[in-house]
Amino acid sequence: MIAYALIRDSVLSALRVYAYSMASFLVVYGTGEGQTATVATRITEVIENRTHEVTTVDIESMSDDITVEAFDAVLIGSSIHVGKHHAAIRSFVTANRETLRARPTGFFQLSLSSAVDDEDRRAEAARYVDEFLEETGWNPDRIGLFGGALRYSKYGFLKRLMMKRIAKTATGDVDTSRDYEYTDWGEVNAFAADFAAFVESRCKEV
Repeated sequence: MIAYALIRDSVLSALRVYAYSMASFLVVYGTGEGQTATVATRITEVIENRTHEVTTVDIESMSDDITVEAFDAVLIGSSIHVGKHHAAIRSFVTANRETLRARPTGFFQLSLSSAVDDEDRRAEAARYVDEFLEETGWNPDRIGLFGGALRYSKYGFLKRLMMKRIAKTATGDVDTSRDYEYTDWGEVNAFAADFAAFVESRCKEV
């Protein structure tokens, strides 16, 4: 009987820890040619591997059935195009500002400014975030800045010329016959794991 009680107590303790650490995550992203979606997918995989439930959705196809209130934590991501974040992401954050403040949140941004090891470019990427947060009145708990991608194969003629001009001063990759990826997947994995651990610690406090 004593052995049974010890085993029972051990199992119940393990279940409590599991229940406390189990959380529901919403990952919302706005993407141009798909790199932000790819990063969102990787983030989802990292968090799911920690036994959490994750709902991942493109802001442009997000249904009214999905609400921020239904989740324990929220991650929001956006690409940068010509110095601007995805318009629908900006609107989403502004509309849900108060609800986001009531739970753990994180923001991740993809840009060419984070693609190179240049102090001025990195400062530019940080400035994009600062301006976005000031405009929306949001203060996320975690922020990730990642290099994006050049998808010349997916650009129309005019956009290809524009992106080539931007890339000339940003990365130097102007061969439009191929695509370029600048995302550091180790940084993405670390960001996702850090945010998940932060949420887990918050869940244990409740």
